[in-house]
This record gives sequence, structure tokens and C-alpha cells, in this order.
Amino acid sequence: MGFHLFPIITFLMASLVATNNAELSPQIYWKSLLPETPMPKAITSLLHPTGLLNEKFTSVDYEGDGTDVNVGGGNGGVSVGAGKRGKPVHVGVGYSPFDYVYAATETQLHHDPNVALFFLEETLRHGSQINLHFTKPSNLPSFIPRRLADSIPFASTKAKEIFKKLSIKPDSDDAKSMLNTIVSCEKPAISGEEKQCVNSLESMVDFCTSKIGKNVAAVSTEVSKESVLQKYTVTKGVKKLGEKEGVVCHLQNYPYAVFYCHKTETIETYYVPLEGADGSRVKAIAVCHTNTLGWNPKHLAFQVLKVEPGTLPICHFLPEDHVVWVPK
Repeated sequence: MGFHLFPIITFLMASLVATNNAELSPQIYWKSLLPETPMPKAITSLLHPTGLLNEKFTSVDYEGDGTDVNVGGGNGGVSVGAGKRGKPVHVGVGYSPFDYVYAATETQLHHDPNVALFFLEETLRHGSQINLHFTKPSNLPSFIPRRLADSIPFASTKAKEIFKKLSIKPDSDDAKSMLNTIVSCEKPAISGEEKQCVNSLESMVDFCTSKIGKNVAAVSTEVSKESVLQKYTVTKGVKKLGEKEGVVCHLQNYPYAVFYCHKTETIETYYVPLEGADGSRVKAIAVCHTNTLGWNPKHLAFQVLKVEPGTLPICHFLPEDHVVWVPK
């Protein structure tokens, strides 16, 4: 579900210049802490050329001073095999297969049994074939500077204030989607994980480096072009990245970029080159969860793969707008 776009109200550049003088831009902040870590495409695609804004905006009252600052609206293709964000199997309102406490509904389970959102680790062998549908993100939200992001409430108890600041109608689908994101962020982490929803690139860098250090790689799936549901073959070059621990950050439904990040010591991360039946190529990132005892027993993965929690590693490819951080 995409966020409705609103007219641009006067944008006062002087205010943003003052903000920039007071703090580093997101790109410079990244380079200052991670000089040896290239930004993955999932990050750069959310950065406006000026480091501030996207091309599509909604208005925010910055710190209550009457200054209108514009932040990106919209959302991208969410998942391998599930089409755009908000369509069944992947996301219904209030459900994401990347939130492991939720149970899948019958609609999500039976929408398209050929779509392999989740798979077993043995599928990552060279020559294996899997039916996939890669989507290209569209109407992506933008990162906004941390100072601005921190001035906007992000709590279910402040929902009315949030909707007012972002010019969202409280009874709209956008409001419901935003509230679902906030509520999901407020839920406690499952056993063995640490989580945080980050509302700026600077906050993502701080959270991830505080958990696994600064000698890290940040990687994301890269899709050359959007495809139809088709058979993909695992080609030569599958590579394991890191060892056991990592931080996975999933882009959420929100008017500006918010990521649900969770650190775990029970994942295996792989770079997986794929070739589609139509000749298209994908540089895919796959994550395999080696301990699923804390997941909902009725999670989509268990129902599709016919396995029990805690038995076999559960793997999935990451959408193009999600990021995995792993130690080098």
C-alpha cells in the first residue's frame, strides 16, 4: 500500500541549512564511522541527492516552529515472490512474514502456492531452481536527518500527534498502516534477538555498529529489472557472508524511511547469484535462520515448508529495499 502524496507547502531552505551546519549529513556520518564500508543500493536509493529529501513529499512542522519541511512518501516493492507491498502472501495490514511472531492467515497461505518466499538451506546449491517473483521498489520513502526524525513522535500513544504533523487523516488506510508499523516496533524482541526501529540513517548506523562493531559489510539484493513469476537458477558464485551473527534491517510502511532492525546470532547470510528463465540476473542476498524456536508455530514459513519450529534452518531472499549487516 502506497502513501497518498500531499501538495508541497513552502519549503524553507534556510532552516535546513541551519540544520546541516549543526550536524553531519547522513552520508558524511556514514563515511566518518564506516570509511571502509560501501553503502548498499538499498541505502543509496533512499538518499536524496542533497542528502535530505526525496522527489515526492508530505509536509512536516519541524519542531513546532512553523517551518515546513518535506519528507518522502510512498513505499517500494517489498518481497521476493510477493509483488508490491500490501498484497497477499507478503503483507496484509498488520502482517509481515519478516515479523516472526505473527501467524499466517489462510488467504496468505493459499494466495499463490508457487511463490517460494521461504525455502530450505539446501536450495542454495549451484544448479538449484526456484520459482520467484522479484519486484522493483517504487515510490520509496526518503531518509530524513536524525534531528528532524527525532523531533517527530514515534509511539502508539502519540498517534494523533503524529498524524497531525504528517498531514495524515486519522481514519485513512495510511494511518492504519503507520500505526501497525509503530505497534510492531513496540513489541518485545523474540528470544535471542535485540531489535530497534530506526528512523534515520544515522540511527541505523549507530544501532548496527553498537551490536556487531565497525568492521562490517552492509549488503542488499540488487535486481536488474522487475520480472514476472518465473524459474530462477542458482549460478556459480554462492558465497557465505560473515559467521552466525548479523543485523537485518527491513524497510517499513511509513511516510519517511523507518527500518525494523534486529540483531541475531543465529543467522547465516549468503550472496546468491541467480539467473531467470528470461535471462535476467539478480545479485540476491539470502538469510537462513538457524534457530526458529521463538517463531510463531503457525508462521507462514512452517506452513509452506511443512517443518516444525527449531528443526531445520529457514531461509528467505531479502527484498531489494532491505539491508543485512555482517561482520567482515
